[in-house]
Amino acid sequence: MNTQVTLGPSGKPAALARAWLWLNLLALIGSGLLALLLVLSRTPGIQDIFPLKEFFRAALVVHVDLSVAIWFMAFAGVIWTALGNANLAWMGWSGFVLAALGTAVMTVSPFFPGAEPVLNNYIPVLQQPLFFAALWICGAGFALTVLRALFTTWPSPFLAQPLRLAAFLGAIAAFLALAAIFWSWSVVPRIEEKIYYEVLFWGGGHVLQFQHALLMVVAWFWIADYLGRPPMVSPRALSVLFLVAALPLLAVPVFYLAVPPGSLTHMELFAKLMIWGHPYMGPLILLAALSLWSVRGVPSSPPKSAFVASFILFALGGILGYMIKGANVVIPAHYHGTTVGVTLAFMGLVYVLLPVLGYAKADGRMALWQPYVYGAGQLIHVLGLAWSGGYGVQRKVAGAEQALTTLPQKIGMGMMGLGGLIAIIGGLMFVLVCLKIMSARNTR
Repeated sequence: MNTQVTLGPSGKPAALARAWLWLNLLALIGSGLLALLLVLSRTPGIQDIFPLKEFFRAALVVHVDLSVAIWFMAFAGVIWTALGNANLAWMGWSGFVLAALGTAVMTVSPFFPGAEPVLNNYIPVLQQPLFFAALWICGAGFALTVLRALFTTWPSPFLAQPLRLAAFLGAIAAFLALAAIFWSWSVVPRIEEKIYYEVLFWGGGHVLQFQHALLMVVAWFWIADYLGRPPMVSPRALSVLFLVAALPLLAVPVFYLAVPPGSLTHMELFAKLMIWGHPYMGPLILLAALSLWSVRGVPSSPPKSAFVASFILFALGGILGYMIKGANVVIPAHYHGTTVGVTLAFMGLVYVLLPVLGYAKADGRMALWQPYVYGAGQLIHVLGLAWSGGYGVQRKVAGAEQALTTLPQKIGMGMMGLGGLIAIIGGLMFVLVCLKIMSARNTR
């Protein structure tokens, strides 16, 4: 299976992919700066020196939106551009410009008056006109990007290009997610703010998880192929497995047609979709595990490091998802594991794509160890949260509100703080490696 893209460094698709890559990098920089403040605001001892309790919630909103919504959607733009054809370039560039403008506005919005945070799931918001303007602008940009992906990533022959098919299925998931959010916005009455935004993004937020998971597996197999260890099945068989993994998406329009958005039944159905839908990816995960095992003898490289760290974190996050009981910090332990698994897969794919897009190859010790440092920090962070959740530490609180009264609680949250700081160092390493390479582009 050949997954190598053939974009020349001066071609229009490559230029668009490079633009999306820059937006990813800038979103990570902003998210990382906010993450440092978030970790300090929850770490025992330090939280008393830096009284950031009032800033915690506003920073959390923008941190989550930059590190999940913007980073994941912008990197989807990289994948769709790299695997798709060159048609509808105007739509691709229009989508990018709007997404970049919306991201810039979102980043500065907390510094303007009236930034009242609402910590709902998936896309938390600031109760402020400027922030909502940023959401609409980003939404318009990503909508154009998704529409273009639906036209440009259609594989032909249909089952002969599994990664392109997976990218197309990811675009379908994104389209359904955006449609679900817009549908909910048009029919759900305005109620108490936190409940309203929870309902607004509930269906679409769940559907986006399928997009992220599908594109993460694309990154895994792309990296494996780059390392000379492609999946041990035929392209046709791999395409069928991607189709099986996407089958739960068929339930999304049924849920919206059968049950009013915002109802308890509607929310329960999407929660069950996560529980019963993601196991359809089981065969792909198993195949990825076999690919991971097969690369053990391959010389060390940044993509290999990212593949190893990504698989471990995603597997841990998936296991923790089935251990959630109550509204404690096991929940963020679960989604930090899974989302960091996706992030590491995308980081590894960045290392693969840099030379393809006209940049120099990522090598050297920093690039080699960066995924392990970031992954190890997040592993400690996740295990600390999971430990603390078992002792009743609640989520979405900071400072004294955490009520850390027992030694096990303090140990767990101390692990969380230590792991978070290590992960920030790992994230900074990634940014430095990419900035050094991308600011001195090789156009040979």
